[in-house]
Amino acid sequence: MISIENLSVEFGAKPLFTDVNYVINRHDRIALVGKNGAGKSTMLKIIAGIQQPTSGRVGKPKDISFGYLPQVMVLTDTLSVRQETEKAFADTIRLEKRLAELNQTLAEREDYESEAYQELICEMTDVSELLSLLNSQNRDAEIERTLQGLGFERTDFDRPTSEFSGGWRMRIELAKILLQHPDVLLLDEPTNHLDIESIQWLEKFLASSKTTLLLISHDRAFLDNVTTRTIEINCGTIYDYNVNYSKYVVLHAERIEQQRRAYENQQKTIQDTKDFIERFRYKATKSNQVQSRIKQLEKIVPIEIDEIDNSRLNLKFQPAPRSGDYPIICNEVSKSYDRVIFSDVNLTIKRGEKVAFVGRNGEGKSTLVKCIMGQIPFEGELKVGYGVKIGYFAQNQAQLLDENLSVFDTIDRVAVGDIRTRIKDILGAFMFGGEASEKLVKVLSGGERSRLAMIRLLLEPVNLLILDEPTNHLDLASKDVLKQAIKAFDGTVIIVSHDRDFLDGLVEKVYEFGGGKVREHLGGIYQYLSEHEKELQMSAEKAPALTKGTTPSSNAKSSPEKEENVASNGSKLSFEDQKLLKQKRSKLEKQVKQAEAEIARIEGEIAVLEEKMTTPEGCQDQKLYIEHGNLKKQLDEMTNQWMELSEELECQ
Repeated sequence: MISIENLSVEFGAKPLFTDVNYVINRHDRIALVGKNGAGKSTMLKIIAGIQQPTSGRVGKPKDISFGYLPQVMVLTDTLSVRQETEKAFADTIRLEKRLAELNQTLAEREDYESEAYQELICEMTDVSELLSLLNSQNRDAEIERTLQGLGFERTDFDRPTSEFSGGWRMRIELAKILLQHPDVLLLDEPTNHLDIESIQWLEKFLASSKTTLLLISHDRAFLDNVTTRTIEINCGTIYDYNVNYSKYVVLHAERIEQQRRAYENQQKTIQDTKDFIERFRYKATKSNQVQSRIKQLEKIVPIEIDEIDNSRLNLKFQPAPRSGDYPIICNEVSKSYDRVIFSDVNLTIKRGEKVAFVGRNGEGKSTLVKCIMGQIPFEGELKVGYGVKIGYFAQNQAQLLDENLSVFDTIDRVAVGDIRTRIKDILGAFMFGGEASEKLVKVLSGGERSRLAMIRLLLEPVNLLILDEPTNHLDLASKDVLKQAIKAFDGTVIIVSHDRDFLDGLVEKVYEFGGGKVREHLGGIYQYLSEHEKELQMSAEKAPALTKGTTPSSNAKSSPEKEENVASNGSKLSFEDQKLLKQKRSKLEKQVKQAEAEIARIEGEIAVLEEKMTTPEGCQDQKLYIEHGNLKKQLDEMTNQWMELSEELECQ
């Protein structure tokens, strides 16, 4: 499908790729892996046609379509969420507009026998067939399903995109790309701005899609669940594995070990040969053998071991001073802005516990952290225990660094006491040894900035670590080291993260943020996710039969209180109220089914008409086109009615 042939890329005198060759087959789901700076993003840009290689070529069919989501995007959108997302259907909308114009023109003209009239009819037939192929009738439902899957509420659809943060606007761009159904998807860190529920939805979408996929991600669980082939970029060369990421890690280690053994055997052979030459160089009886060994030595092709970063991050938190038994106690804590973020939060975190804050973006995880840090006001009682010393890694910590300072100066300005004599050793442990310590912050990558910000966190002993999205921009190897360091830390830890693999085996308690509430779940992250999935299934079974255009996340919002026949004031509904509620649901269900049946009937009539319109006789029958237009209007009206009924039913 796509062939990469003799691809080479150079930046200055340094080669990034050298004579790279591989083939991307139809329906491949490929993970591009390698350390930060290896060239993964550059590879995607070259395949997308955004960047040109120094030499070589990318061979691809002319009619192939690409959907490319970069890691960073400059966004200038000014429309509503729905209007911006509808851009994915620009061709469909253009054709629908043209079809309406043709219907109007044909209805007004009476020169049925003219050549111009026949040309309009033929054009109308072509446009109708194209729209039929594009399946434009399901556009609104598909837009809603995708936006809800990526975390948007129905109430968000008509809000201006300017009201959303950059992360949410990146979700809109991702939705547009997915809705275009391109032949090839090129996604660079798509999960950076997604919460766990949205990541799981995207996993299912990509796993069930037949689109060819090239993916860059530092989320191990996401890679394992989505990809089936792994291409490693290492020192300008690629290694192709027809397995998912976890299996690749095992095969990669085996390859390095084989290289090491082969290298050691070759070095022993070379040394033995040199010893023989030196021993018998001046003996006439051995001259022929010596010359033979010299030629043999010259022919040896040195075995190279793939570069392994031996300056690997060496992270260790200082021993935690003893604190009180309960570092954090929240009693009826609430926070509101223009809406309630959370209310009546009651939680107690014990000394030594490692807990996770999870939930959809915007539900208050970082807000509660800021309340704990005393950065924002709140209602209720929040106690920070006796002797608690907090080390806080904010979500935007890396962006708070002074870009005009060097790496060394950044640490030198905050280091005190004996630590100042060990700054170079500390920087070396974080892969900033030698010349790297003199780099300016502004030239560092996102991962390097995160590592530098983490050093600042380690300069004084703390007993409560609060880490808000600490793995953003860290590569997989660095994340593993950070995870082990947190495991070994003997203090208390609160982690805000959407990375399931990072949290797995690290936390023993999960606090779920959602719907203005904070719920405690005992156990690890996958135990919580399993329970959460069961709750969604039970909610879906109790709720009325769904309906097109909704998602598990939206079904979950049909509140459990309503499912248990509990009124908004917390009291149980009376028998009569329950009976009325049941009757109303039953009536709505019946109306939804009737609307669906009517939609199916109209679609059937449209299909029959369109079949007639393709015949020589029907092509010239104006009545068919007028009837076709009327049926289309009826279909739109009935679809809108069905959606209104479905929304009302969902709220019951």
